[in-house]
Amino acid sequence: MSLYFEDFAVGQEYATRGRTITEADVVGFAGLSGDFVELHTNEEYARQGPFGRRIAHGLLTLSVSSGLMVQTNLVLDSVVAFYGIDRLRFTQPVFPGDTIHVVKRVIETREKEKTGVVTFQTTVLNQNNETVLVYQDKLAVKKKAGHATA
Repeated sequence: MSLYFEDFAVGQEYATRGRTITEADVVGFAGLSGDFVELHTNEEYARQGPFGRRIAHGLLTLSVSSGLMVQTNLVLDSVVAFYGIDRLRFTQPVFPGDTIHVVKRVIETREKEKTGVVTFQTTVLNQNNETVLVYQDKLAVKKKAGHATA
C-alpha cells in the first residue's frame, strides 16, 4: 500500500531488499546509455586502473537504487514526480557480482499547494554494509483526498 504525504515523518527509515549487479546489467547499461568507458567494459584495461578490475557504472548503481525503492511499493500509487537529487556522491566502487540494498531516511517534508515534497537521505550499501553511494532525493507525493489546499 502506497504512503501519502501525510504518512511521512522526519526520521522514518525504509530499507529495500538486495539486488546483485550482474555482468548483464553492466553490458546492458553500456548499450542503453552509450557509456562504453573501458573501466566498465574492458577487463584488461580495468586491471591496470585504480580498482584492479572492471566496475559498474555509477549511474547504473543510482538507477538500480531507484528501482529498488519502487519495488517497496512505498509510493507506487502516490508519487507525482521525481522532484530532484542533491549531494550525490559515489563513495566506493560497485563491482559485477556485488549485491546492493538501499536505506532511505526522511529528512524533510514540505507541503506544497496540491502535493507534498518528501526529502530522503539515501544510502546505498553493498553486501559488506559498506556505503557505495549517498544522495538526497526529493519526491513530490500526493496528499490524501481532502487534504489539498487551494
